[in-house]
Amino acid sequence: MAITVRLDVMLARRKVRSNDLARAIGITEANLSMLKSGKVKGIRFATLDAICRYLDCQPGDILEFEDEADAGLARRA
Repeated sequence: MAITVRLDVMLARRKVRSNDLARAIGITEANLSMLKSGKVKGIRFATLDAICRYLDCQPGDILEFEDEADAGLARRA
């Protein structure tokens, strides 16, 4: 997938534990774990908003787009 979830990086930067974030934004630790691992197909804007508010960051700090076509070209070079 071309979207990479970097939530674990932001948690480390902010020195926030996953269970604290999950409790603060009202989702289960299991759902937060799935989000961190990139095993979800989507995220609600309300959840993304709550994460960004709690971590004082932008959505782009958590989600990263990598063009798979460009990555393939870089591997061949």
